[in-house]
Amino acid sequence: MLYHFLWEIVYPAVADVPGLGAISVFQYITVRTAAASVTALILSLILGPGLIRKLRRFEIGQNIREEGPQSHRSKAGTPTMGGVLIVVSIVAATLLWADLRNPYTWIVIASTLAFGAVGFADDYLKIVRKRSLGLKARAKLGFQAATVFAVGVVLLYLSGRELFSTRLTVPFFKAFTPDLVLGTMDATALGLIGALPFLVFTGLVVVGSSNAVNLTDGLDGLAIGCVAIASGALTVLTYVTGHAVFAEYLDVQHVEQVAEVTIFSGAIFGASMGFLWYNAHPAEVFMGDVGSLALGGAIGTVAVVIRQELLLISLGGIFVVEALSVIIQVGSYRMRGKRVFRMAPLHHHFELIGWQESKIIIRFWIAALLFALFSLTTLKLR
Repeated sequence: MLYHFLWEIVYPAVADVPGLGAISVFQYITVRTAAASVTALILSLILGPGLIRKLRRFEIGQNIREEGPQSHRSKAGTPTMGGVLIVVSIVAATLLWADLRNPYTWIVIASTLAFGAVGFADDYLKIVRKRSLGLKARAKLGFQAATVFAVGVVLLYLSGRELFSTRLTVPFFKAFTPDLVLGTMDATALGLIGALPFLVFTGLVVVGSSNAVNLTDGLDGLAIGCVAIASGALTVLTYVTGHAVFAEYLDVQHVEQVAEVTIFSGAIFGASMGFLWYNAHPAEVFMGDVGSLALGGAIGTVAVVIRQELLLISLGGIFVVEALSVIIQVGSYRMRGKRVFRMAPLHHHFELIGWQESKIIIRFWIAALLFALFSLTTLKLR
């Protein structure tokens, strides 16, 4: 909204006034991305204390599992559902600084809100209604799948208008860009069947990303710090994908109009840093599922929009490792009756072998940074 006000209303009126013509800088995505990051950061810092007080007043505190590490007992009752603060900061900053006529802006916002709503319902049932398991797994996955299906259908519509490409970008390979839509996309049964690979793949990426971030959220500041690092790298990738010159130079698939999503990615970074202020060890508030599912869904949706789904594996390497540790643990126990790790996700394993919480968090952040840097280097290793 500020973008439209400053660039389309204020600037034409003051363009010839000495000094005031500088308002024209707000047409640039780089400036608005920085503004969105700072706005989200400030909103998080300002709104944080009030939200924490309200959560305490309504006794919306974290329940600690009996089978969890003993060191977590002291965290019982810490305010949770703080992810509402993250989602509000991201959406508000994006609405203020993004071009609201851009379809991709609304796609990423809608996806984030939908995944956040699923997480909110899960938290509400577990904490307020005292239903220990919250949403049933099938219901949770069903709502997530429905959200991604809607996103996929919209992207297919944009593809039909030549505003989006369904071709997959494969890291390290310039020429290998397989199309995930088989045949010609149309309203016939054959055309709809041909679109299934794209819809299924999109679902796996976004739903997987959402739940992987959720699994990583187990220590103070761990998940939000990794999200901040991943979103910072994602901001660079989004800008490159949406910039015709840079995309051509780096031989990256250029998606028209997607550069506006850079502002959204920047807002994720700013909101994450603001929330980390209160979530750093010892945490004053936890994000809950409303935050982790929304952030994971947002990152996954951006990766789909900029056609970097496969690169998300390394970009969000920590999330992938955490999710794999759970899959391996469950699979090993069911097949062999033995556990591979002392506890899953992986960060709990390190807790039980004696690592201090702060050491685990910092080391995972370092690993997340290395994963992000490696992902960015793939832009030239092609």
